[in-house]
Amino acid sequence: MADEREGIKVAAAAKPHLAADQPLLRIDGAVKDFGAFRAVDGVSLDIGAGEFFALLGPSGCGKTTLLRMLAGFEAPDQGRILLGGNDIAQALPHERPINMMFQSYALFPHLSVRDNIAFGLRRAGMARGDIAARVAEMVALVKLEGMEKRKPDQLSGGQRQRVALARALARRPQLLLLDEPLAALDKKLRESTQAELMELQRRLGMTFIIVTHDQEEAMTMATRIGVMDAGKLVQVATPRQLYEAPRSRWIAQFVGDINLFEGELQSYDGHRLTIVTRDAGPLVVVEPRVPVGKAKLSVAIRPEKVKLSRRESGGHADQGPAINRLEGTVSDVCYLGGSTTYTVKLDAGGTVQSAIANTVRRDADAYGVNQRVVAWFTSNDCVVLEQ
Repeated sequence: MADEREGIKVAAAAKPHLAADQPLLRIDGAVKDFGAFRAVDGVSLDIGAGEFFALLGPSGCGKTTLLRMLAGFEAPDQGRILLGGNDIAQALPHERPINMMFQSYALFPHLSVRDNIAFGLRRAGMARGDIAARVAEMVALVKLEGMEKRKPDQLSGGQRQRVALARALARRPQLLLLDEPLAALDKKLRESTQAELMELQRRLGMTFIIVTHDQEEAMTMATRIGVMDAGKLVQVATPRQLYEAPRSRWIAQFVGDINLFEGELQSYDGHRLTIVTRDAGPLVVVEPRVPVGKAKLSVAIRPEKVKLSRRESGGHADQGPAINRLEGTVSDVCYLGGSTTYTVKLDAGGTVQSAIANTVRRDADAYGVNQRVVAWFTSNDCVVLEQ
């Protein structure tokens, strides 16, 4: 559509001139203290032009404080914030080519959709005719045609979210910050809005940074994710890398569901480790990194990597490899529609969870509580984490 094409031209015109290897945003050793409490502790991070980046972490980890420093609502006590090569750490919010979309949307209840979108443009002194054209462009971009005269209380939650997004985009920022913008939406609306935001970000080619504590939201939307804990940035990776190769036990437990077995290294032979665990016996893992000495280790396996097999009358399982076979009894079954999660109490003393896709309608192939099974996984399905 003509309006969408115009929106793409506008966004492209707003991009700064960067060297080929220069990030759009560079955070260099940022620190923020509130009295004796250190909210952000020496964070350094590069974000490229056109990225959809997510800051993920539990409540109180410092991610919103870091976002507020980017927006200019908080000044770092130490460190630099470079946008397009320019240090903006001490610049006021209105002096930065950055806009922020708040969790509450912060719409003016007495203003119409049109006037909410136009508010920042009027404050910037834009000519009346240019404001009208820009507002029309934004309304078309977020698909709110015909609703320009409505007040916020006459809109649905998803429509209010679009108004807030249009207002944030109207000044053509180089960087758009989103502070848990979908938290107030129901599950179905949140999923559809995620898809709309991703499509809009791709069409505009703009850099988005979203703060969220919702792992699924971050994994769905972002090209890269930065995980924060206690003010520190503990890992930056693509969603797949973060899920399949967590850097620490804490990250493995925070991102998705995980089975963890603690143990000690028994032998190492050409990237093939044998680890003797307390709750599952000896486990064999293919791991390119060499653990330090005889340090305490954890073997991590995602539930969907754990397969189940029925035991035959002779005591053998009907399939599976010769290694990493854990015998036990199903103690709990949780049907989730697309998959079923089984909890297996192991003969060795521990428990393991297995998530199996429901590929048929009938439950003839399902496992029941108290059924004897063998849980198994390959040596490539595990990750070794040092404690």
